Amino acid sequence: MAKLLIIDDERAIRSTLREILEYENYDVEDTDNGIDGLELIKKGNFDLVLCDIKMNKMDGMEVLEQAQLIKPDLPFIMISGHGTVETAIEASKKGAFDFISKPPDLNRLLITVRNGLDRGNLVTETKVLKRKASKTREILGESESISKIKETIERVAPTEARVLITGANGSGKELVARWLHEKSNRADSPLIEVNCAAIPSELIESELFGHEKGSFTSAVKQRIGKFELANGGTLFLDEIGDMSLSAQAKVLRALQEHKISRVGGEKEIDVNVRVLAATNKDLLKEIEDGNFRMDLYHRLNVINIHVPHLTERTDDIPVIAQNFLESICSDYGMPVKKINEGAMAALQALPWTGNVRELHNMIERLIILSDKVITENDVRAFANPGGGTNIGAASSNQIAGNAGVGLASSFDSFNNFQDYKDHAEKEFIKFKLEKNNWNVSKTADEIDIQRSHLYSKIEKFGLKRAE
Repeated sequence: MAKLLIIDDERAIRSTLREILEYENYDVEDTDNGIDGLELIKKGNFDLVLCDIKMNKMDGMEVLEQAQLIKPDLPFIMISGHGTVETAIEASKKGAFDFISKPPDLNRLLITVRNGLDRGNLVTETKVLKRKASKTREILGESESISKIKETIERVAPTEARVLITGANGSGKELVARWLHEKSNRADSPLIEVNCAAIPSELIESELFGHEKGSFTSAVKQRIGKFELANGGTLFLDEIGDMSLSAQAKVLRALQEHKISRVGGEKEIDVNVRVLAATNKDLLKEIEDGNFRMDLYHRLNVINIHVPHLTERTDDIPVIAQNFLESICSDYGMPVKKINEGAMAALQALPWTGNVRELHNMIERLIILSDKVITENDVRAFANPGGGTNIGAASSNQIAGNAGVGLASSFDSFNNFQDYKDHAEKEFIKFKLEKNNWNVSKTADEIDIQRSHLYSKIEKFGLKRAE
């Protein structure tokens, strides 16, 4: 029920307005002067105020100005027995939502109140959404490597230096890029993100630089590229190791000359963009293999920030897990669950092939499937190092008992971590594809990756549908 406040020194007007609004199921309070009205606004949680302009003790316009300082988003409807166009304009300039004359027309009054409440709700919702959208998560952890990353961000962010962020998938490269932008002098300008691995090679140039109408078959209208959208701000090129050589050449030119040309266009466009790039590949090896330009590598790699794998900083897992626990429970609107020492130790012992992203998913799974206290048995029951979730007829103890022998023998068959990671990724994708009867779109949605990225994984691992 919306809560309204009436401020008017005429008892008859207050009584009439109150009677009408309470009949419409509004919760109404009233006062006969502006000073008391401001005190009520400070203490109460009102959704809208109806305020007379001509009053004793304090003028209605002054009440409006003072209220704007206390609660700037609170809708004010000004009412007056001597209403003129000039008065209405002045009230609007001072922040009033609307202006009505005495005696108020019943229908106009109710419509104006309803519109004022709708506007107040929209303002509140917009602010909440903006906070959620712009909120950058903290870089969690106190390990030496994470402390060094935070220190580097503090020193590098205010400069214009380009930064190359390296690390495995899911390690938090995007988060580092966001903090570099947040702490830069460009923080008030846009951060535009491009996942180069998710865009087909034939479309990457159009995505980055835009295109003119008619420049190719499907170019039915002009398109602004990411470089132009990021003008004055920051452009984050994620998975840049997957960018085509032709697109690399154009990015290099943009970095050198601060100019771009749209696909199919002749006009050169000036761009003022700070470029951050990230990759999970060894770019020096890619250069050797002829897949990446050395000159672009040196342009991008002014500052290098390497984000370590989660298994390289297991001391940070308790802090990260607790943070995920609290935020996920809050999102679900449920009491925060506890996680005991045995469960935390079990989490620290897992291989985390999916890195921090996998840890987030694991905590969410534990919150949903476990009791009030998350135990070591829960972790063992709901985590399968091969990439899937094992929730079957076997008990937690049985799983724990079989894990030691089975995992040890399987781990011995891998020479290094990358081999194990590729194996786990291949088996996971194969399992999901078979589960979804090789429906690539459905599988991509289920495992939360781009369809084009899934196709490249299928090709990389040589996966084929069984005859």
